[in-house]
Amino acid sequence: MPTYEEVGGGVEPARVRQLWHLLEPLHAVVYYAPEVFEEAAALGYDTGERWPSYFPFRAAPLGRVGSERVASAFYSFSPRTVAEHMDTAWKTAGPDDVLAARLRGMDRTYRALFGDRVDSPELVEAAALARRVAEAANTAGRPLAAANAELDWPEPPHLQLWQAVTILREHRGDGHLAALLVAGLDPVESLVSFAAIGAASVERFESRGWTPQEWAAAVERLVARGLLGADGAATDAGRALRHEVEEHTDRLAAGPWRALGVKDIDRLAELLGEFWVAAISSGLLPSESTLGIGKV
Repeated sequence: MPTYEEVGGGVEPARVRQLWHLLEPLHAVVYYAPEVFEEAAALGYDTGERWPSYFPFRAAPLGRVGSERVASAFYSFSPRTVAEHMDTAWKTAGPDDVLAARLRGMDRTYRALFGDRVDSPELVEAAALARRVAEAANTAGRPLAAANAELDWPEPPHLQLWQAVTILREHRGDGHLAALLVAGLDPVESLVSFAAIGAASVERFESRGWTPQEWAAAVERLVARGLLGADGAATDAGRALRHEVEEHTDRLAAGPWRALGVKDIDRLAELLGEFWVAAISSGLLPSESTLGIGKV
């Protein structure tokens, strides 16, 4: 396996993870902002809960794909849950209309979150730096990153920032799935093992749609591998494997950051600080994340 110096141009894995923590909220508001829900509702999607719009809004860059391909790319969701929303998604609106609505929603969301700072020199500079990183991302073997990278760049800098952040988070996510596969963790096992190290509560993972029987069967498989104890808590081996998964993910996510030197990486982090605070303090994002941010 390549070292992080070879993969990431000398960017420490811990720094790569910090950058993800900084960027993720700027992407994730797309799944919670009322402005985006309004655009989804205008297309005809049910917005009583977030999932009917989440699946087509995230999958739209892939084109008019079916539920099996979406379940493959999203990985941790039960195929039944994916099918429940994707089997009718493109009957409500086509991918091109969804992409246009997604961008309109994020335009409105960022304007609401950032106010007059949406056109500030600092945001313009941050967008240019983030775009440099995103355009440097190698998307081979990374379907969601590649699909988003193939989209035309919007003209306004704040939307370029959002698109860059989205490419980078999907690039990391695609790499994370590769790390899970190498670790031998299937979709439900990936959640069970993550909950077992305290990344998020079991209740938080119920949104992925696995039945109690499927969850219990995954627990049994991980106990048999020595990764969980009889009480369902991670063993030392289980914690070590999850640590290896996260480190592997960081190494695989490091590559694009070689496009910026340390000075420019630090500058981007400085510039994004106020916009990260705006997203975090908006109240839009859940207090507990299935991504384990801040806990792993």
